Amino acid sequence: MYNPCHPGLIIRDDVLPALELSLNEAAEQLGVSCTTLSRVINGRSAITAEMALRVGKWVGNGPEIWLRMQGQYELNEYK
Repeated sequence: MYNPCHPGLIIRDDVLPALELSLNEAAEQLGVSCTTLSRVINGRSAITAEMALRVGKWVGNGPEIWLRMQGQYELNEYK
């Protein structure tokens, strides 16, 4: 059975290393606080619609994929 991970972990484990960015640099580029981004990438806060818009534009793949991943994660958590 597939258990989707929190989409913030994808940002932490895949996106930040690929872009060679620190948390501070990424937060600045996204226009959010380090605390906000930290909570997302550590799975303590959800990818909201606003964050999905920011991340989708930043990464270049659009907000839908981030919202879809968050939805799949939440559905799996509340089964």
